[in-house]
Amino acid sequence: MNRSAQETSDPRAVLERLHAAQNRHDLDTFVACFADDYRSEQPAHPSWQFSGREQVRMNWAEVFRGIPDFRAELLRSAAAGDTIWVEWHWHGTRTEGAPFEMRGVTIFGVQDGLIAWGRLYVEPVEQADAGIEAAVRRMTEGAGA
Repeated sequence: MNRSAQETSDPRAVLERLHAAQNRHDLDTFVACFADDYRSEQPAHPSWQFSGREQVRMNWAEVFRGIPDFRAELLRSAAAGDTIWVEWHWHGTRTEGAPFEMRGVTIFGVQDGLIAWGRLYVEPVEQADAGIEAAVRRMTEGAGA
């Protein structure tokens, strides 16, 4: 494989293209980072599972429309073979003026220079919570604790 082919299939190169497209709100370039048959899982939200590049387009078109100043900060990443783990901080302001902030990790599998599958563990940031003791109590005793 020549160097340019390696660079296009390298998970870090794909991540760089994806991240730059996110922050430019360049929907076509962003979607072009994904395979046609991309498979997405959100293990904490099993009903959100989907497949296909077109669903990526619909999802992110809505993100860019609904959060006009959306920004993605890439905090950390690690690659092993064709897999890359990424820690994100996504933020901005929704069109109605409310703040938007999410943090978490995505794990992407890259094949032939495209993201073939993803597992997303990205959640809204809670600003006003009662602290770790209350969170552990809710986790062990149920939501009404």
